[in-house]
Amino acid sequence: MKAGVDRGARLMRADVAVIGGGVGGVAGALAALRRGLRVLLTDPNPWLGGQLTSQAVPPDEHVWVEQFGVTASYRELREGIRQYYRDHYPLSDSARKDPHLNPGLGRVSRLCHEPRVAVAVIEQLLAPYRSSGRLVVLQPYEPIAVQAEGDVVRSVTLRGEGREIVVEAAFVLDATETGDLLPLAGTEYRVGAESRAETGEPSAPEEADPQNVQAISWCFAFDHVEGDHTIEMPVGYGKWRLYEPDFWGAPLLSFVAPNPRTLAPEERTLRVNPTEDHQADPRVDPGDMDLWQFRRITARKNFLPGTYESDIVLANWPMLDYLGGSIIDTPEAESHLAAAKELSLSYFYWLQTEAPRPDGGHGWPGLRLRGDITGTPDGFAQAPYIRESRRIVACRTIVEQDLSVALRGDARPVRFEDSVGVGMYRIDLHPSTGGDNYIDVESVPFEIPLGALVPIRTENLLPAAKNIGTTHISNGAYRLHPVEWNIGEATGELAAFCLEESVRPQDVVADPDAVRRFQTRLVEAGVELHWPEVLGY
Repeated sequence: MKAGVDRGARLMRADVAVIGGGVGGVAGALAALRRGLRVLLTDPNPWLGGQLTSQAVPPDEHVWVEQFGVTASYRELREGIRQYYRDHYPLSDSARKDPHLNPGLGRVSRLCHEPRVAVAVIEQLLAPYRSSGRLVVLQPYEPIAVQAEGDVVRSVTLRGEGREIVVEAAFVLDATETGDLLPLAGTEYRVGAESRAETGEPSAPEEADPQNVQAISWCFAFDHVEGDHTIEMPVGYGKWRLYEPDFWGAPLLSFVAPNPRTLAPEERTLRVNPTEDHQADPRVDPGDMDLWQFRRITARKNFLPGTYESDIVLANWPMLDYLGGSIIDTPEAESHLAAAKELSLSYFYWLQTEAPRPDGGHGWPGLRLRGDITGTPDGFAQAPYIRESRRIVACRTIVEQDLSVALRGDARPVRFEDSVGVGMYRIDLHPSTGGDNYIDVESVPFEIPLGALVPIRTENLLPAAKNIGTTHISNGAYRLHPVEWNIGEATGELAAFCLEESVRPQDVVADPDAVRRFQTRLVEAGVELHWPEVLGY
């Protein structure tokens, strides 16, 4: 089916329409393109890449990422980022020779980098398909309507650039950050917290609450140079300066936050441009106690002397978690988004003016917002960091019991016969809009069951982000960058498989032979279906 525009009817057609250009959307588009399909990809932000780029968050990854546990295409992305630095940045000799180059030496990941570099590499991956005409990218566009007939999505209406476009496709991937197509299409979904009675999960609340979701955070990039770069006091600064969540142990504008595992309030540090770095095994030390090093995206020591006046840091810290309300299925979404950004702005102003320094003084006026790093006028990310989405009612729902070390009785990887990929992350839920503190559950290495990617009814709409068949609890493990990429890649491959074999995704899930044929394709594409037999899980 040819991708193109009927300008009279404002109509576009493709084999696969990927609505949302985040981590999963890009992976889904690439998978379909590599199978020879014509793809239309949309996003509401200037940059493709979602969590990695427009939300500005370096990847959260498991400790084995350099050896195994991600797809070949995700590894291609990671190595492309490192190569981009080698090709275009004045790296130090030792950094250039490091096969595991970590440009920012951030503690959260073995690959902390500027969001703009990820944008460049994503564009490189997509470039040949754009040039050939098999990929059309629409930015900034977002979905406003879906036409469905029975169990089939016929078209998606997009709005952007002052016009509306109708997209028709054989398959539609919902790669939006909050599962926006699900209510528009009438696809069954859940949102917020399910009750314990519904899921049997020990960590679930007694009562369901659709408005109880993990906090969003509006991230920003900054450095520290000589001079006074103090911003204007935010309008709501007085309110945020006094705000103290019941379970926090201190005002939010402080260096105190709960320990995710013990829930005890802990004092963090901010060691501005340290001369010595502390690097340790994240299995022993998560590295989140010093805010400067935790998500640093540029470390001066990795570059030739004089290249940078300062390290560059990406702020995505507990104190930026907005607890005031959900942005999903509420008329107050815009006010909550504005408040989340005001909280982050207030925190930065507090750092500049009132934060206690190690020398006994207060505030670092030399802290400077870096809009050139985030692609915005103000230094803030183009979009908030979103941890939780609407979730399809799937052929299979992943629950806490599937993942918890304590409930399973051992730490060996979980195995699903219909696996379409692997991932690893603790069940890590940030404080929520329902008033919950952190929920942290030690989890086993896990797999992604095909059944969790297939809606119980809608035939040609597939989830390609954080909107798969998880619960509020299990989403805490499946929500990070490499898993979302794997989910997107698997749904792009599934769309291609179904078109080639003229079957529905539900038919594939129900047929063990079809599952095995599909898994063979995934393995050929470089998708790891199971964890290796190694010691140390």
